[in-house]
Amino acid sequence: MSSQTKENYLKALYFLHQKNTAISVSDLSNAMGVSTPTANDMVKKLQEIGWVNYQKYKPLRLTSLGLKEAAFIVRKHRLSELFLHKFMGFGWGEVHDIAEEMEHIKSELFFDRMDKILGFPENDPHGSPIPDKSGNFAKNNFKSLAEILVGETVILKAIVESSSEFINFLNNKNIKLEIPIEVLAIESYDKSMTVVLNNETSTMLSHEVCKGLLVEK
Repeated sequence: MSSQTKENYLKALYFLHQKNTAISVSDLSNAMGVSTPTANDMVKKLQEIGWVNYQKYKPLRLTSLGLKEAAFIVRKHRLSELFLHKFMGFGWGEVHDIAEEMEHIKSELFFDRMDKILGFPENDPHGSPIPDKSGNFAKNNFKSLAEILVGETVILKAIVESSSEFINFLNNKNIKLEIPIEVLAIESYDKSMTVVLNNETSTMLSHEVCKGLLVEK
């Protein structure tokens, strides 16, 4: 099993850990799109490395070593996204797949230099926090747009996912970070929202899209 595959599993565990420190193997298999036996086999390999603690029929947990290594992978990914966007002209919908490859570069010095060139940023192009060298990152209190009430105006600060499909949808709607969004109406049937974007354009967004937009009053 390649080290890249193990790191991809570890990163998935890290994001699951953000929601619940006790993680089931089925949670991991769903996140990775593999069968439960396949995920279970990988968990055993990660336990041998010292990245997870696992006992049969009990939730698995990331070790301190696993958390540190996972945060480093996320740090590399998000720094790469920002570098590609800021210095190489890639759109925010283009950087994810390239960063998926760059996150497996082993050199810590390489990413420390990248961090310095970027000015030690706190967030990537999608508004997600970038862990520092110790694995710490600034936490926010953003809400999803789906939680906002009629008549309120908020600022778009981050997005939940960075898939090209989702970002292409946002681009087509001219939705970008830091724009104001005013909620005009909420449909009682499906919770879709009619909103005004950037004080200019009125549009309707589905409930699923609204859940993927993180905002601040």
